[in-house]
Amino acid sequence: MRRQKRDKTSTLFNRGFQAGLEGKSMSSCPVNEVAMRSYWMNGWREGREAHWSGQSGVSAIQANPSLH
Repeated sequence: MRRQKRDKTSTLFNRGFQAGLEGKSMSSCPVNEVAMRSYWMNGWREGREAHWSGQSGVSAIQANPSLH
């Protein structure tokens, strides 16, 4: 049975969210393409908000249910 590939935009958002949650800086974004970078940055912003509000682990997943 084949796995369905995930949408690249949701993957970038989730990776940005994880980076923001871990407290990494905005300059650690690995994407150079402007259109795709915005997805990572949006995830990073939401991750930083979760980090600042003290969420981590399971509570962060509740803030962003698309994370697995």
